[in-house]
Amino acid sequence: MKNSLIKFRLAALPPALLLFSALFLPGVARAQNAPVPQETPPPPAAPRTVNVPKPVERTLKNGLRVIVIEHHETPLVAAQLMIKNGGEVDPADLSGVADMTAELLTKGTKTRTAPQIAEEVEALGGQINSGAGWDASRATVNVIASKTEPAMAILADVVRNPVFKDEEIERLRQQYLDSLSVAMNSPGTLASYVAARVVFGDAAYGHLISGTPESLPRIKREDIIALHDRFYRPDNAVLVIGGDIKAADAFRLAEKSFGDWARPATPLPAAQTKTAAAQVAGGQRVVVVDMPGAGQAAVLFARRGIARTDPGFYTGIVANSVLTGYSGRLNEEIRIKRGLSYGAGSNLQVRRDVGPFVASAQTKNQTGADVASLLLTEMTRLSSEPVAEAELTTRKATLIGGFGRALETTEGLVGQIASLALYGLDLGETNHYIASVQAVTPAQIQQFAGSRLGVRDADIIIVGDAKDFIEPLRKQFPNVEVIKRDELDLNSATLRKAAAGAATK
Repeated sequence: MKNSLIKFRLAALPPALLLFSALFLPGVARAQNAPVPQETPPPPAAPRTVNVPKPVERTLKNGLRVIVIEHHETPLVAAQLMIKNGGEVDPADLSGVADMTAELLTKGTKTRTAPQIAEEVEALGGQINSGAGWDASRATVNVIASKTEPAMAILADVVRNPVFKDEEIERLRQQYLDSLSVAMNSPGTLASYVAARVVFGDAAYGHLISGTPESLPRIKREDIIALHDRFYRPDNAVLVIGGDIKAADAFRLAEKSFGDWARPATPLPAAQTKTAAAQVAGGQRVVVVDMPGAGQAAVLFARRGIARTDPGFYTGIVANSVLTGYSGRLNEEIRIKRGLSYGAGSNLQVRRDVGPFVASAQTKNQTGADVASLLLTEMTRLSSEPVAEAELTTRKATLIGGFGRALETTEGLVGQIASLALYGLDLGETNHYIASVQAVTPAQIQQFAGSRLGVRDADIIIVGDAKDFIEPLRKQFPNVEVIKRDELDLNSATLRKAAAGAATK
């Protein structure tokens, strides 16, 4: 009625006044043409196809695998030297040593100090980074194409000739310890640390990749040098170069920078045995870390998921997409409908061996048990009923959109190809990603959720002020283990310091 009256009055105005109202009373003008609010957003359009240039590769005489992706639409070149081992090779009592080794690569070489490395890369207008994850350690450089050759020389230097100065080790150690002191008092972060131990026990993926307050002080320079000598070798590495560069030029630079990198006479370290430990005998484990005074409780549903090479990979990532994200089921049920959290989501981490699946939310301490129940309910729902096509279409679109954004940068493209190389996958799989996602059916998701994400052998971890949620939690889970925050030990699958005594029941 109001808009109709405005239109009537405007229609009666002289042309000069009508022009004045359009120019100086924009709110009135907009009222005439205001779009009708739409109750639901339009459906996603069909995804565009991906056409990444076919990578070409060559293996140098020393065993270094070199992969090149020509991508001339960009003026940049990115190069990544990837070592095919990461935190999973940390010795049992030295968690964090692989990560420290990788981080220290750019902190000084035999011919360059840390400031010199930074200054030289900055002078090239580029960036250089290094670090370790699970299954791989990496050093990357990103520059304008005309500066590729000097950038490659620096990349080769930091990988091959780090000196691991004592002062740099101590500086990095203190940074890690400072970060840990903060993380150990964050319910969400601490819960993720505990979940790894609960799911994987004393196996490789169970430890903290960046080290613990106990392991970091034990790491000596000799340990870092030993790890570098053992794993940083050309026949255990992959060099990926991508961007505005011809393959012939990339191979020439690879040979110039890395061709004389000597392959050790000793054989490669034996492949690690299965890193994913079986679930703790006795089935589901419910662990509470009591943190008195915590502002919130972090609630996690955790279990083993899949490896990257699993045939169900695409079904798995689509199933996870149904659960996570702002419009995913977990956030819809826990935040939007009930207001119990600022956000809830899930993460299916794929690795060389079976990685973890974690669904999580943070909530008021008083509703910790409620959120645990909701996580279980949503996981059960995913396996007990098919996902509606309308819901599945939007979740696939979200997944595909994220994949597309990851390929928009040269560094992202190089990282994608390096990941395929790490896990021994077809380098052309990038071009099949969208079709593989689109092909996943509701029936496949339901079957995957029942067999690979089931609640029966999953674990529940809650970190928070236990007095506010422990009784309702025990009504759901009589086998709850309670560990006081001061008695927690992340270095062992028991999660208890030796003198902590029996579990609190």
